[in-house]
Amino acid sequence: MTDTALTVHQTARPHGFPTARHFAFVESALPEPPAGGALVQNLYWSVDPYHREMMDDVPGGFTLGAPLEGRAIGRVVASRTPRVAEGEVVFHRRGWRTHAVVVPEEIRRLPHHDGVPLSAYLSVLGGTGLTAYVGLTRIARLEEGEDLFVSAAAGGVGTATARFARLLGAGRLVGSTGSAAKAGHLARVVGYDAAFDYHDGPAADLLAAAAPDGIDVFVDNVGGEQLAAAVGALRPHGRIVRVGTVSQYNTPGVTLPRFDHADVVEKSLRMEGFLVRDHTDLQEELYDFAVPHLRSGRLTPDETVVDGFEHIVDAFLDMLHGRTTGKTVVRSR
Repeated sequence: MTDTALTVHQTARPHGFPTARHFAFVESALPEPPAGGALVQNLYWSVDPYHREMMDDVPGGFTLGAPLEGRAIGRVVASRTPRVAEGEVVFHRRGWRTHAVVVPEEIRRLPHHDGVPLSAYLSVLGGTGLTAYVGLTRIARLEEGEDLFVSAAAGGVGTATARFARLLGAGRLVGSTGSAAKAGHLARVVGYDAAFDYHDGPAADLLAAAAPDGIDVFVDNVGGEQLAAAVGALRPHGRIVRVGTVSQYNTPGVTLPRFDHADVVEKSLRMEGFLVRDHTDLQEELYDFAVPHLRSGRLTPDETVVDGFEHIVDAFLDMLHGRTTGKTVVRSR
C-alpha cells in the first residue's frame, strides 16, 4: 500500500456537458482511521448518470473543492473498531478516491458468491441492478408476456432491465440508444427484439415501427421526446417507470415536448418515479433472484470496465457521451 491517497474534486459548475477541466486530482497523505473507524483501499468505482445532476448547484449536490461521492468497493486495510475487520471487502459510498475513511454504519459487507465477480456488485447486483429490479417488480409490476420499451437501453440500467425482464417472462423488448452500432449490440448481445437509434427520426415514428402493436410498460431513463412517444404507444393500463432524465442533464433550458394528456386518462395509464435508495430492503431479494442466474450463465453482467483510478474522469465523460455500453466500472490496477 502506498503512503499517499488521491481524490477527485469538482472545481466548477458545468453548463451543458462537463469536461476534464471541471475536475482535479488532489494528492494527500494516506489518512489514518479515527477511533471507531476504518480505512478502506478502494478496488472498484462506479460512475453513474446521476453524478452529472449532482454536479449542478442543486440541493444535496456535490460541494466544489471537496471529494466527490459515489459507490465503491474496497478492502479494509486498517481498522480501529471491532465491528470492522481488516481484510474484509465492503461496499460504501465514499468513492472517487483511492482510500476512504469509513465508520461501520457507512459500509455494507458483501456476500461471497462463488463465480460472481466483484464488479457485479456495482452492476447487476448493485444499485444499477437494484434499480432495474425495483422498476420491473415493484413499480411496473411486470406480468408474463407483457411488452416493454426501454430508453437509454444500452446503459447500465437499460441492459439490466432487458436481462431481468427476459428472466421474468416479458414478451417483446424494444430499446432506444444513440447509435446504429449500439442498436445492433442490443439486438445481438443483450437480447432486445428490436432497437433503434433515436437520432434516425421522430421518436414516435421509430417506436411505432419497432413496436407496431404497442407496449405495456415503458422504463424511462431519458424523458423528453421519447417519453412523449411512449405515452402514445402504451396500451390501456400501461405503466411508465421513471428512472432518470438524461436528455435534460446536459441541455439546460431545453424545451420539453408535449404529449396528449388525454391519453393518460382515456387509457388509464400510470406514471411513477422512484429513488433506488428507498428500496435497499430489497437487496437480499435481488441476490436471491439474480445470483443463481449468474452462476448458470442465463444472466450476464453488461459492463464496460476501465482500468486505473487515474481514468475515472475519462470513464465518466465517456459514459455521459454514450461511448460505453452497460454499466461503467473503474477498476484499480
